[in-house]
Amino acid sequence: MTTPQRPVRRSLAARTAAFRERVDPARIGRRSVRRRAKGMTAADVAAALEDARFFARQDSGHEDAADDVRGLAELGEWERIAQLLAAGAPGTVYDPDADVVVQADLAAEAAARDAEPREAAGIAASADKLQALRDVTLEQTEPDKGDEAIRD
Repeated sequence: MTTPQRPVRRSLAARTAAFRERVDPARIGRRSVRRRAKGMTAADVAAALEDARFFARQDSGHEDAADDVRGLAELGEWERIAQLLAAGAPGTVYDPDADVVVQADLAAEAAARDAEPREAAGIAASADKLQALRDVTLEQTEPDKGDEAIRD
């Protein structure tokens, strides 16, 4: 009969190495609007804005949907795009690649993605140092009478 082996515990750095993007409902809503608005004229965006306002009014009557972050972000984005196209030349269509707000958001997200793994690695290294210090401290402590059975 063999005794079960204790699984090897990975370091905190290895466990946190995989980058996971946080879920942001507002950002998801803005991206969704930008995809749908691509190629729309000012009249198309105005119609979509009216639809978004209608759904916002409908949601305000429901307690669970009244504080919908994504819906509010979508409404705000439709309003911003409508203003952008109203200020442009007649017949202009929306292009997210030419939108300075979209480009600024993409640059900020790229910078955050680059910084996140560095921060996680720093935190993991600190945690590993604390774990090593804890292990050394436990080895250096003298057991009280009767603690031998607990340590074993």
